[in-house]
Amino acid sequence: MQTRVVTGREGVVRELRAAAPLMAALRAPITARAPWLTAVLNVRAARPVAVVVERDGRSGPDGLALLAARRRGAGLELTLLGGRGVVVPPGRPAARLLARDDDVAGQLAAGLLALGEARRTPWLLSLTGLPMGDPTSRALGALRPDAAFATARSSRLVDRLDSLGGPVTRSRDPRDVERWLPALLAAQPDPRARRALRATARLHAAIDQVEVGVVTEGDSLRAALLTLVDGADRLPWAGCGEPGALASEMGAPTTSLRVADGWLSRPVAPR
Repeated sequence: MQTRVVTGREGVVRELRAAAPLMAALRAPITARAPWLTAVLNVRAARPVAVVVERDGRSGPDGLALLAARRRGAGLELTLLGGRGVVVPPGRPAARLLARDDDVAGQLAAGLLALGEARRTPWLLSLTGLPMGDPTSRALGALRPDAAFATARSSRLVDRLDSLGGPVTRSRDPRDVERWLPALLAAQPDPRARRALRATARLHAAIDQVEVGVVTEGDSLRAALLTLVDGADRLPWAGCGEPGALASEMGAPTTSLRVADGWLSRPVAPR
C-alpha cells in the first residue's frame, strides 16, 4: 500500500470523484459523499487536504481522509472537511474516515499523523462527528496512546409540520426549494453557516436529494423544513418558523478524537 497527500481544491475534488465507488461500498452518509463535500469546498476558506491510501493506483483509493487545514498562530490545525461552520442534519455521525478494511485504516491513521509529525511547529488533529467503532480512530489511538477520545449523544430533529393544523406542502422540485430557501437561511445566525447551507441545499436539490416542507397561512409562512432524502432514508435538516413545527429526540452517539503536539497540547482526558 502507498499513502499520498493531496492539497488544494482542484486536487481534492479529483480525489473526491475517484472515491465515489469507495463511498458507495462503505455506505457513507450523504454528508460524507462527493456532492456534499464538493459544495463545502466551494464556500470554505480553509486549505483542503486529502490523505489517500491505495493498494493499486489504477483501481481508485482504498482509504481517504478529507481535512481542512488552518493556521493557529504559528501552529497548524487539521479538522475534518465539512465539520466547522456547516449545517449538517443532526442526530447521526455526519463524518467518515473512509477505509476499506483494518489494514487500510492503520495506513490511513499513520498518514494522518505524518501530516503533523513532519512539521517543526505545534499541530493539532481534531476529528469530530465520527461513528463509534471507527477503525481509523482506533488505529490512531494505538499509534498515539496520548490521543484524547470523547463520546457524545446527539439530538435529532423530528418533523412535526403536520401537527400545526394547516395543510403541509412537500416538494423536491428545485424551484420550490429555492423559493423557501431565503427564510431558512435567515434562521441561521452565522454568515458562514448560511453560505454553506445555501450551497449544499441547492446542489442536493439539483440531484433530487432535498425535500422542502412548508406550512403557510395565506401569503405568510408559518414553518419550513429542509429534509435530506437518500432513498427511503429521511434526515430532517434545517427548519424555521413556529416552534411546534419541530421537535428533538435522542439521536445516535458520535465520537471525536484529539491529538496534538507543542503548545496546542492540553492535558489528556481519561479514555
